[in-house]
Amino acid sequence: MQRGKTFIVSGPSGVGKSTVLKALFAQRSDLYFSVSATTRAPREGEVDGTHYHFLTQTEFEEMIGRDEFLEHAQYVGNYYGTPKKYVDAAMEEGRDVILDIEVQGAQQICAKRPETVRIFVGPPSWQELERRLTARGTDTPEKVQQRLQRARVEMQSAEEYDYLVINDQLEQAVEELKAILCAEHCRPADRLDRILE
Repeated sequence: MQRGKTFIVSGPSGVGKSTVLKALFAQRSDLYFSVSATTRAPREGEVDGTHYHFLTQTEFEEMIGRDEFLEHAQYVGNYYGTPKKYVDAAMEEGRDVILDIEVQGAQQICAKRPETVRIFVGPPSWQELERRLTARGTDTPEKVQQRLQRARVEMQSAEEYDYLVINDQLEQAVEELKAILCAEHCRPADRLDRILE
């Protein structure tokens, strides 16, 4: 059985990453979506192991000490991280793992595992990104501008990624993601052993 691969998907707030990934998972039951661990308290309706792996600060710090995270960071007083064991177990089962991770986390993971495939999801234009952020109706105009400023910084990292998917039409973006997953499994290093056995 072919071992699965790890794919990082990053992109600025408002670009539609979650929508694209939801549509991808609706079409591909063989993929594994990596669930992060956190020390923040569960919100109403959140289920341990589905939305997050909820840990105490002591548990999280012990895992850091044992090098059990692919990446981790502190944000607003809480830890967030990607446990290695779930990612590795899914890959051993032959499943591709999808990580929805921001740019800094992606850099941490690739420093440890350079074979990780990085996909950046970008907007069709700045005007469209601003329209999407405004249309959500969840942020003040000032907050929208802050998100756009952060998006400009994040977009500068796009060149470090292996692929850039433009989320203009949802169906097209999903097809491009599926094509990337397929292409990555067609590399000679992954297939020659089968022929030469």
